[in-house]
Amino acid sequence: MPPEATPLSVVKVGGSLLADPARLARLLSDLAEGREGAVVVVPGGGGFADAVRAAQAIARFDDGEAHRRALDAMGRMAACFAGIEPRLRIAKTLAACRSLSEAGATPVWDPVMLRAGHPDIAESWAVTSDSLALWLAGEIGARACILEKSVAVPAGAGPEDLAATGLVDAAFPDFARRFAGRIVVRGPGCAAPDRAAA
Repeated sequence: MPPEATPLSVVKVGGSLLADPARLARLLSDLAEGREGAVVVVPGGGGFADAVRAAQAIARFDDGEAHRRALDAMGRMAACFAGIEPRLRIAKTLAACRSLSEAGATPVWDPVMLRAGHPDIAESWAVTSDSLALWLAGEIGARACILEKSVAVPAGAGPEDLAATGLVDAAFPDFARRFAGRIVVRGPGCAAPDRAAA
């Protein structure tokens, strides 16, 4: 990241927060208003990703196809978030994430660019939106990656602990080791990035 660029953070917003519309609307509004500074929002797949899991169990398509459909689920959630908070702007490339942020907008990432595959990203359920948020944070030189969860997060839990309890995906600890910035995981009631997970 060029030294003159505004430092960015990545904020992954779980799709499960759709079940708490007041919190979700407030969170997206705060992000659009810049209360976390300049950010790129990464949507979870939520119920759309759950539908992919259910379809895979019936149709038995492979994990590569499931991964691509889960990326599409994140794209659908990005559109939902932009519908809830119209100040969010959908970005489908890393360059768009940067340029929208530099223009003062708040991008919400649709990861359609990864449908063609990427050598750093396994096409399996071990990699979900949590790890993809960390990957994106590394790619754009973000100073922090913040995960907003719908459930309480144990104080002081590190990436391995979070993965072991299922609060993040199995690949998350590996992506965390590669990310030089700060990692924060927040549950309901946490108004500030005050718990580092790494």
